[in-house]
Amino acid sequence: MPLGPVRPSPLVEQAAERLREQITSGHWPVGSKLPGETTLAKELGVGRSTVREALRALAGAGLVRPRQGAGVFVTAADEVGDWPTRLRRAAVTDVYEVRMAVEVHAARLAARRRTAEDVRAMEHALEGRRAAASCSDADFVDADIAFHAAVVAAAHNPVLADLFREFTPVLREGLVELLALTGLRATDPNTADAAHAALVRAVADGDAEAAAEILRAELEDPFGEARV
Repeated sequence: MPLGPVRPSPLVEQAAERLREQITSGHWPVGSKLPGETTLAKELGVGRSTVREALRALAGAGLVRPRQGAGVFVTAADEVGDWPTRLRRAAVTDVYEVRMAVEVHAARLAARRRTAEDVRAMEHALEGRRAAASCSDADFVDADIAFHAAVVAAAHNPVLADLFREFTPVLREGLVELLALTGLRATDPNTADAAHAALVRAVADGDAEAAAEILRAELEDPFGEARV
């Protein structure tokens, strides 16, 4: 596949796109060395500085990596993208599986590390969830997520908290859609309240395994039993 010359302006973006096409199409497979800057510049019809900037953009996307004295090598066939971007593109079922892994472990840690202030925060969030039972599905989901965020915060692990915060937008959208499709709250406006109250008690009592099991059981089959 010949590269072909690029049109004027914006040259760097066009050059990067042409090079990206060669990589993602498999013309330059992972592990292969790209032609030198002079060769690429000639084929693209641009200056070496433009090629250099284009390669820098591809390196930032994780597609190539320069090796000192050896050249530029292909490291991936597809752009990885940053974490928030990948989450926005993810299926809600995939995000829910990650949610379970994060939250079940967080609940276990919360029971071991919780402070009196953490327990009060969870109790307050539980009351907020109950108050939202008379509100819209979106408001109820927001209150539910706020409760779960309080549990994760009680684990006192900033990485777990960051992970939960990052996938919350996708999770929220999926849960609001789920409730709209199932109409679950028409018969049970405060669905799964007993499980949430039991989780607060388990964390407050310092029962790590009970806290983890309660949360696991609650989250295990959200699309089968339509639980939030």
